[in-house]
Amino acid sequence: MIRCAILDDYQSVALALADWGRLAGRVGIDALGAIPREDLAARLAPYDAVIAMRERTAFDATLLAALPRLKLIVTTGMRNAAIDVAAASARGIVVCGTQAASAPAAEMTWALLLALMRRLPQEAAALRADGPWQSTLGRELAGRALGIVGLGKLGAKVASYGRAFDMRVIGWTRTDPAARCAALGIEAAVSLDDLLARADVVSLHATLTPASRGMIGARELGLMKPEAVLVNTARGPLVDEAALVAALEAGRLSGAALDVFDREPLLAGHPFRRLPNVVATPHLGYVAEETYRAWYGQATECLEAWLAGAPVRVLTS
Repeated sequence: MIRCAILDDYQSVALALADWGRLAGRVGIDALGAIPREDLAARLAPYDAVIAMRERTAFDATLLAALPRLKLIVTTGMRNAAIDVAAASARGIVVCGTQAASAPAAEMTWALLLALMRRLPQEAAALRADGPWQSTLGRELAGRALGIVGLGKLGAKVASYGRAFDMRVIGWTRTDPAARCAALGIEAAVSLDDLLARADVVSLHATLTPASRGMIGARELGLMKPEAVLVNTARGPLVDEAALVAALEAGRLSGAALDVFDREPLLAGHPFRRLPNVVATPHLGYVAEETYRAWYGQATECLEAWLAGAPVRVLTS
């Protein structure tokens, strides 16, 4: 019988969110929690297939070489930078993906922004601790300028939220920003620098590539208004983390709402865990029941199709 491991099932919900019984008698399914990097090769050695949750576990060439039995990797989502797809293909390992809606991640962006602007973590904590009744002063979104960096599906959805909240929406993307912004009915920034200088809220939705890595550094943060805020629910390495910490500590930036980080899980004692002008969450953008049901449901489809010799949604390097 084929053996399949479900990795990084942090919430212990994977087995309840899909019809794994359809694989009974053909595939044995084991749901595993987080596995330390040094233990991965030994723990995964008995498995023919792996279902990877986003980019939590890295499958590089070294690990793949240590898993001669592995023949199939299914990743949640249609893109996973933590999997060396070329190395997998060279070893005859098929890599497949799953699809899901963009709404949960866009909704998370807006939840973080509202929490930051209205000081919700501080006020909720004070209320629970029988502390002061109203101790902060929030700020409204209506009338402020929302700058969106990256205008794919997520950026476009966040733009629609901004309009619904009566914000002035400005967009920028690397490829033909004027045409893309016109299609979305928003203002176009002539450059990233222009957007950063004009926006009261900067929300990042760019794809992480060698060109976009570190696209928001000390210089770019210095272009932003001191009262502006930065929201990042895309990828941590888009931002120079040390530069952002320095700007927040010095008050050169009003605040940041963050769901993604350079290293995840975020290290204990990291400044983002303590800074009062930061609202940080543990990469929850995609963590919604509906998304997980879609991902794990399609993972069973990937397994069945692979068993039938006709794999679906195959990823290529």
